Amino acid sequence: MSIASLIFANEDQVELPIELRQLRYFVRAVELGSIRRTAAELGVTVSLVTQDLDRLEAQLATQLLRRTRNGLMPTDAGFAFLRHAQLTLQHAVDAVEAARQKRLVGHVSVGLPPSTAAVLGVPFVMAMRERHPELRVHLVEALSGHLAAMLDARQLDLALVARGNAVRRWSIRPLIDERVYLLGRADLPGFPSAETLSLADLGALPLVMPSGSHGLRALLDAAFARAGVQPHIAFEIDGLALLMDAVCAGLGATLQPGSVICREPGRQLKARLIADSDARRQTLIASPSEDELSPAAQATRVVIADVARDLAIGGHWPGTTFHDLNAASEES
Repeated sequence: MSIASLIFANEDQVELPIELRQLRYFVRAVELGSIRRTAAELGVTVSLVTQDLDRLEAQLATQLLRRTRNGLMPTDAGFAFLRHAQLTLQHAVDAVEAARQKRLVGHVSVGLPPSTAAVLGVPFVMAMRERHPELRVHLVEALSGHLAAMLDARQLDLALVARGNAVRRWSIRPLIDERVYLLGRADLPGFPSAETLSLADLGALPLVMPSGSHGLRALLDAAFARAGVQPHIAFEIDGLALLMDAVCAGLGATLQPGSVICREPGRQLKARLIADSDARRQTLIASPSEDELSPAAQATRVVIADVARDLAIGGHWPGTTFHDLNAASEES
């Protein structure tokens, strides 16, 4: 096998040598929608591109491309193959560059939910700059559900998601468990004075919460149901910044993980720990699969775990229990 080829095995364990050149032609053909334009851009003949694409389809025993009035389009199999081909080419480029520079290089994309980004985001970026300054880091802040969809579409290398948002086929490792706090203004009518309370103690206290599509809301709705409590949801706001603005304006209290406390310094909000055992959120580090993780992504996962551990142990992440990432990974 040449250095420019890969060995894939099908279900019958038949080896299929696939050239990186074939992947390159396939990706550009999809992106440009034309074999002729692909050949012109890459400085090769149309017949060479056509022959390599035909050979690729024959090796995979499936049609990847179809010709339409609007140009070349991938089939369903082609769409499924495309992201893997892109990743393989990027990993190959990173590997060559790493060998030339004699150090880890490349890029990595990481997704963080807003509440977690509030406490983890900046320390993580600073740690990456210190430990792996050669890596290009792309951070995405979005709700866990959106991050899950991006991870499933191979648009992220790693994402921190709530356990309830994990899907099959992922490689997941528990990172932290977070206790939930009641946050609100002390002068809000009915706001409890006790430092620790249960969901049953909230009574008719108006709450400002994300909608039911949010993972935290689903978790808390289940906890309320088990406690036999009907919460008073005054407002539903899907957006952490606006939600907390509403709480600071006295429109109600909210239930959030301890990381949100770190997002609101100086806003004079009071925090009350919720004692219910099921009023807690587990956050996972997830990737599409262990096999797809680049060296850059593997190194980044270690940094995320190290920063989370230091924040939890140092008391900078309220209500957090850290999970040792060296434990065996789970397949969701």
